[in-house]
Amino acid sequence: MMFEHNEICKLLNIKYPIFQGGMAWIGTAELAAAVSNAGGLGIIGAGHMPPDILRAEIHKAKAWTDKPFGVNIMLMSPFVKEVMQVVVEEKLAVVTTGAGNPAEYIPALKEVGTKVIPVVASVALAKRLVRTGVDAVIAEGTESGGHIGDITTMALVPQVVDAVDVPVIAAGGIGDSRGIAAAFALGAKGVQMGSRFVVSDECIAHENYKNLVLKAKDRSTVVTGRTTGHPVRVIGNKLTREYLALESSGASVEELEKLGAGKLHLATHGGDVDNGSVMIGQISGMFQEIKPVQTIVDDLVNNIESAVAAIQNNLK
Repeated sequence: MMFEHNEICKLLNIKYPIFQGGMAWIGTAELAAAVSNAGGLGIIGAGHMPPDILRAEIHKAKAWTDKPFGVNIMLMSPFVKEVMQVVVEEKLAVVTTGAGNPAEYIPALKEVGTKVIPVVASVALAKRLVRTGVDAVIAEGTESGGHIGDITTMALVPQVVDAVDVPVIAAGGIGDSRGIAAAFALGAKGVQMGSRFVVSDECIAHENYKNLVLKAKDRSTVVTGRTTGHPVRVIGNKLTREYLALESSGASVEELEKLGAGKLHLATHGGDVDNGSVMIGQISGMFQEIKPVQTIVDDLVNNIESAVAAIQNNLK
């Protein structure tokens, strides 16, 4: 049986070492439960959710799946302390974190059995967070959608693998079985995929959002916000042209933040993909159709062996 000895599967009691990225606004209970039911690890994207909203999402997911699932918490959220308390009270299987150091919350999470897995974009951050007692790390390359670092997945993952003594999950630019095989070749024990699950039936993103992703090519994404210290990968549109022009003119961080405020929700829920922020990874150019999550996961898993066989054939 594939993955029966996989370290991540054993750590989290899941069938496949495939995480769904915890995406703000669209990483909801519907999507998380579907991914967990399909054998992966569904993740609710807490984003800037108030604690009562997150608790409601967790309860919905618990009603829809009896499999482990997690929550992604942005540590710069204004509700981070309250949200962490909700996660502790709900005794979730796993918490993934971004934009900060989860060290102060780890003892309480560990006490209820929650595994802590931060997203890292550099070797230095990975080493620092491993010292705080995290259970694994997600090494995310700049190919990802949304908030990104500077280093590509191909360069980042093997360096993080060599630098830490906990399992590494690879993320960024992974959209099919070939990407999964490549991640394992780099030393990863699992993968995280966000963009791949955006174009699923269970993702609640507006149909305009999904359709724009399906139309994307390899060079359709751009990065905004490099001057603010918070770069974000999105599909190029009217908003990004306005933002990049403002950015290049030397606008203040405050002006840029004001322009970007509320724009993700405008796209994901309002369907305005001209003036909204369509966060997606570079891998989106590969996606041709919207499918059920179960079909996506089955396709990923069923084609891994052929991807590995192709590698072996090329090595002969």
